[in-house]
Amino acid sequence: MTAAETTAVAERSELLWQAVVAGDEHTATDVVLAALDSGLDPETVLLDVIAGVQRRVGEEWVANRLTVVQEHAATAINDRVITVLGVRARTRPTLGRITVACVDGEWHALPARLLSEVLKLRGFQVDYLGAQVPAPHLVTHLHRTDPDAVALSGSLATRLPTAHATITACQAAGVPVLAGGRAFGVDGRYARLLGADGWAPDARAAADHLAAGPPPRPRSGHQPIDDLPHLGDQEYTMISRTAQQLVKAVYTGLEERLPVMRTYTEQQQERTAEDLLHIVEHLAVALYTDDPELFTDFLGWTGDVLSSRGVPPAFLRPAVALLSAELRDFPRATAFLAAHGATASDPPRSHDHALAHHPSDPGPAA
Repeated sequence: MTAAETTAVAERSELLWQAVVAGDEHTATDVVLAALDSGLDPETVLLDVIAGVQRRVGEEWVANRLTVVQEHAATAINDRVITVLGVRARTRPTLGRITVACVDGEWHALPARLLSEVLKLRGFQVDYLGAQVPAPHLVTHLHRTDPDAVALSGSLATRLPTAHATITACQAAGVPVLAGGRAFGVDGRYARLLGADGWAPDARAAADHLAAGPPPRPRSGHQPIDDLPHLGDQEYTMISRTAQQLVKAVYTGLEERLPVMRTYTEQQQERTAEDLLHIVEHLAVALYTDDPELFTDFLGWTGDVLSSRGVPPAFLRPAVALLSAELRDFPRATAFLAAHGATASDPPRSHDHALAHHPSDPGPAA
């Protein structure tokens, strides 16, 4: 990118940022169209202007400078602006056929949408299936359309077991899978672990990968357990099945340690239970991948969110300690919990610093 293009991207990005934060869809559309008219190529506008603004939306949400409502509105505007750009920069398909879909349970659809539009600009025929695509429906689509590859997007780490099943199902249908999105790790480690046929760190790299030729057709007779022999200890299965009971037990223990929780409103109780469920779910998926960093990284991210909202992250410690006590008969789980310092001392007993003040929405992804 030239210096002039870099300056133009920065200027258009700031204008788009101001528009989406103000909830001004008309101005946002005008900014994007003006960027195209000024000579910026559509792919640059998609990935360096729109996607860049969307990343900033996520960062501002985490820093508590945008509300959940503002974040959702900004994301919706960006999605509609992408539609306008796609109509303006329409390209006739000349290359292969690619199916782009999100993992079932994954509602962050914008990264997949951006990839779809980039692939269209590159000349691919694209079937964009959107968010939360159940594997059986995806496989039915593959049998009907016979694409060259599936580009599977995932932003939520808790959906990795579902992604694994989806990857295996697509491969059983004879279609290779290119995985992408932050759920698969910044280095693609979980894409490789789960047997994907390829991984790309972003939409531009994914398009380059597919333009170089689709991945080879997958091998037959592959089973998910072949990738993850550690699942034989059943810890992931048992913790997943008892997640709600674990949340209830930890919540009861927290009420004993923090008596002020007994005065919580119904909404505070629900949000606290949701937060505890997120902790249990991330522990379970860490066991699935046999990677304690997945769990400790999530708790670190949660601590950042808590801090931005005036809640000391040390308040995670009693919850993790109680969960460790409940799972004392699960060696891998207790080791993962110990990695976070599960035996750390409890924080002061303050209503203002309750876990329920932490929003559970993981924010946008791009």
